[in-house]
Amino acid sequence: MEESEGVNCFSESRSSSESRPPNPNPNPSIASAYRQCQRSDPAVLHCRKSLVRHASLQTTIKLSEVCSEPGNVTEDCQSDFLPKLRSGGCADMGFRSSMEDVYVCVDNFMQDQLLKSHIDGPSAFYGVFDGHGGKHAADFACHHLPKFILEDEGFPRDIERIIASAFMQTDNAFAEACSLDAALASGTTALATLVIGRLLVVANAGDCRAVLCRRGKAIEMSRDHKPICSKEKKRIEGSGGYVYDGYLNGQLNVARAIGDWHMEGMKSKDGGPLSAEPELMTTKLTAEDEFLIIGCDGIWDVFRSQNAVDFARRRLQEHNDPALCSKDLIDEALKRKSGDNLSAVVVCFHQQPPPNLVAPRSRVHRSFSAEGLKELQSFLDSLGN
Repeated sequence: MEESEGVNCFSESRSSSESRPPNPNPNPSIASAYRQCQRSDPAVLHCRKSLVRHASLQTTIKLSEVCSEPGNVTEDCQSDFLPKLRSGGCADMGFRSSMEDVYVCVDNFMQDQLLKSHIDGPSAFYGVFDGHGGKHAADFACHHLPKFILEDEGFPRDIERIIASAFMQTDNAFAEACSLDAALASGTTALATLVIGRLLVVANAGDCRAVLCRRGKAIEMSRDHKPICSKEKKRIEGSGGYVYDGYLNGQLNVARAIGDWHMEGMKSKDGGPLSAEPELMTTKLTAEDEFLIIGCDGIWDVFRSQNAVDFARRRLQEHNDPALCSKDLIDEALKRKSGDNLSAVVVCFHQQPPPNLVAPRSRVHRSFSAEGLKELQSFLDSLGN
């Protein structure tokens, strides 16, 4: 079992190849923040900045409408609330023979950047990467996706465009890395979360999930990208792919991922049925937002979103420790026999634990009339005869 209070890129369960993917030119000012993720022998990789979009992915989801159902978030533009971030993550190999999950927690994302002075409040980055076919793609995305975001000269303005572009740059960079070393061939789902001041942005490509707890209610901040989903199936078929027995081209059980360039018919430089384009959801945090859970699909195989929020909320009320809460979620998932690698990150927006919720009293007062009491007494007397 591993825990982290900063960047955590697990390294104990690699494939037989010890080759390392090439690094793009790292920004020296952020090197220290990712020192646990650096390669010992980085090579320079010149990455294309192009962003290939399928027609169905041109717009992102913005959650600004007043609605409290999962997937829709109320926005309070008048609030002066600023989150006080605390986070922690945990991962476990589970019942699998190898570990392919990676997570990252950075509470001070722009700590060494001049950009820090241009925003009020916190700046943070959190991510979960669920690898398949090996761990190289998950490691690569964990190391490079945050860098592409920070290195964009427009950051932190135009944040949604920058995050979407960073996903595609990471995917293209990994394609070039694999062309230099075929042993790196693999793929990964990716879910990245940024907190910039009051703004919460979640970008997802795959079946990891982010769930916001707003005063005890679960608000889903991402959508699972499964091939059988009608929107994904339509996009897949429009890109020349197909869905067979719930699998993309009969091979993958996710519709979006970074990597997998080695799989025939999945991707090309002009697009393909497997997309790395993230779906984004954004909201302004309010004082009622208590914490966020980010987890790989192994968590959500055994937890419903509201169930996970209820469980995490009770644990935070007991010990108020997001790292320990992440471990609690994973331990519970193991008890529930999740059959996958497990990784979870919990981000708290307050220093205090979640408050106890008082159920409102009913405004309707019911009582028996005198006639009703007599009838009830007559009925009870008849039972005794």
